[in-house]
Amino acid sequence: MELRQLRFFVAAAEELHFGRAAKRLHVSQPALSFEIRKFEEQLGVQLLARTNKNVALTNSGQVLLSEARNLLQQAAQAERLTVRSAQGLAGRLRVGFVNSMLYRGLSEAVKRFEADHPALEIVLTEMNTNEQVPALQRMQIDVGCAYWCDLPAGVVSVPIVTEPFVCCLPEHHRLASNKIIDLRKLSQDDFILFPRQVSPHYHDLIIALCVEAGFSPRIRHEVRLWQTVVTMVGRAMGIALVPQALRSSPDRGVVFRPMKSNRLVSDVLALKRGDQPEPGPALFIDYVKEAALRAAT
Repeated sequence: MELRQLRFFVAAAEELHFGRAAKRLHVSQPALSFEIRKFEEQLGVQLLARTNKNVALTNSGQVLLSEARNLLQQAAQAERLTVRSAQGLAGRLRVGFVNSMLYRGLSEAVKRFEADHPALEIVLTEMNTNEQVPALQRMQIDVGCAYWCDLPAGVVSVPIVTEPFVCCLPEHHRLASNKIIDLRKLSQDDFILFPRQVSPHYHDLIIALCVEAGFSPRIRHEVRLWQTVVTMVGRAMGIALVPQALRSSPDRGVVFRPMKSNRLVSDVLALKRGDQPEPGPALFIDYVKEAALRAAT
């Protein structure tokens, strides 16, 4: 059974007129009649009852019509998916992301993208920045959402958002009522920070900012995720400097305040391989940028 035979049969069954069916298929009527007869002989059943005045479906023909329509629809869908896959608009798009992207509209970007491109499924994997770069190189992910880092050849970045750091304090902290925090007044507080091996860039920036303010921060606790940082601050286990996006964290018991003379910013980037010709990764990055902009405002 061939798709061509099914198309011929469906046209004849729907039109119940060989002349109209032939015209619809852009073939001659004798050619259509020959193909239908050959198809019936191949199946060993009569599909269409013909008289000089009309054409009617047999019981076998009625059964086949429903199945034939489904098969042709599936074949057309398979063809579309194959073409879209070659264009990068079907299949799976594997995305690595840092935890704080959940506060920068990542989930909204995924929902909107999949609604607009239902043939392309987004698969998220949480990774820190240092894990995303080799994952891109090994083709384990197609897009990364990460913090600033030195990138090797073959990995390119697209800016998503740049935002300031803010001071995250327990709600009952002595400075919680201040509108702006002078970092020098936190010199005796316990800090919660990333281990340097997890995020050397931001670890060093925060240390340098404190040193410029005249003190070396007393790092009491080290954690791997920004969300854990905020949660621990809410438990009054210390204070922290965090990207502004964390203000939308659902954790209670914390306040976020801007810092005086703050030069510390968080640069969030989308990462992809430079040799990716398909448009899927670049298209998804556009959605992420738009969602991050809405989240920031």
